[in-house]
Amino acid sequence: MKIPKLPPYDHNPEPYAGPSREAVADMREQYLTPALLTYYKNPLMIVEGSMQYVYDEKGRRYLDAFGGIVTISVGHCHPYVLQKTREQSEILQHITTIYLHPAIAEYAKMLAEKMPGDLGVCYFVNSGSEANDLAMLMARLYTGNYDIIALRNAYHGGIASAMGLTAHSTWKFNYPHSFGIHHAIVPDPYRGHWGRDDPEAGSKYAADIGDLIKFASPGRVAGFFAESIQGVGGSLVYPDNYLKHAFRYVREAGGLCISDEVQTGFGRTGTHYWGFETQDVIPDIVTIAKGMGNGAPLAAVVTTPDIASALTSRIHFNTFGGNPVSCAAGKAVLEVIDRENLQQNCLEIGNVLMQGFERLMEKYPIIGDVRGMGLMTGIELVRDRDTKEPANDECLQIFERSRELGLLIGKGGFYGNVLRIKPPMCITSADADFMIEVLDIAFGEL
Repeated sequence: MKIPKLPPYDHNPEPYAGPSREAVADMREQYLTPALLTYYKNPLMIVEGSMQYVYDEKGRRYLDAFGGIVTISVGHCHPYVLQKTREQSEILQHITTIYLHPAIAEYAKMLAEKMPGDLGVCYFVNSGSEANDLAMLMARLYTGNYDIIALRNAYHGGIASAMGLTAHSTWKFNYPHSFGIHHAIVPDPYRGHWGRDDPEAGSKYAADIGDLIKFASPGRVAGFFAESIQGVGGSLVYPDNYLKHAFRYVREAGGLCISDEVQTGFGRTGTHYWGFETQDVIPDIVTIAKGMGNGAPLAAVVTTPDIASALTSRIHFNTFGGNPVSCAAGKAVLEVIDRENLQQNCLEIGNVLMQGFERLMEKYPIIGDVRGMGLMTGIELVRDRDTKEPANDECLQIFERSRELGLLIGKGGFYGNVLRIKPPMCITSADADFMIEVLDIAFGEL
């Protein structure tokens, strides 16, 4: 069997001189929470990264097609982002928002200018979970209503409030949460009632939101949360016009529409800078994180001036929100996306990947569905295309074999049967060809 080779790349990793992989695993087992999970039967230790590639302690290179869980947007250790972060670190590492600082103000302006409509006020936090928690608070304060609608199969974070929005039992502890939160039918064109061949699928799925408002709420709601494409749920893309119809039901009930752009933002979908734009809607609140800082802890809630003012009735504060080093990284990321035309790269390389995935689907019946936009893609594995029985064990085999061949990918979906492929936005066509070749070998060995 011919072993695929990674594309040539001009980078020599530094010799690793730290503790061995086994020593690190032992320390982790003894001193870190047992709740932490690791990928792979033999956990991988990554000690260096450069753009779309990462290196283990022995210097072996891998194509990171999961981007640090969709967090590395412009590339591992991108030189310009490093430069700007280093410059800021050398003069001031931390100052809170009780003082003025140019980095947070300039970054907020840059970010607001990327938003459509009246979305122009930023509140910086540290993670997507925090952003969604804050957006929920804003919606309830602004509307005076309490009930929230989210979607089944959604993931919005791990803190108690975001866990309530999340609709995967695998991510929800037996712990008080979800008060006032109702979950609508997920608009899944592959497994749902209405498929891609139904031009009215979007409106039919959205009708469930109207029913929830009528029968599960007081008739008034605070808001509606939706990822623009469900990430943890398996790269699920909604039918056309779904969000347009959903937003109408919510706004008629006095609620705000909140788009979770934690994974889909910053040009990743290729056709648009924000995922919600693919559905031709403008939300009232947008939550962003992950690729926003290219690995730096940085997240934000962006909304309108009127909605933002709801927080002024009390003191609200985030110690590290708007940290100058993180903001310097965020500014650099925006500049790199534009300068290196990464949104267009997402579109072009995403098309190459989807065409490759479709060829694999023609060849291997275990592939039930391929879907996605730009570099936000997924491959769902099933044991039978008619019954759609999830092939989660086989998915795990593909996942493991890909790693052995030098490709790191994610997995998700409620049943763990979806390959999540969401690489840094800087990948090349040669990387895409390598990815398809690896997957072809892995599927062929099942």
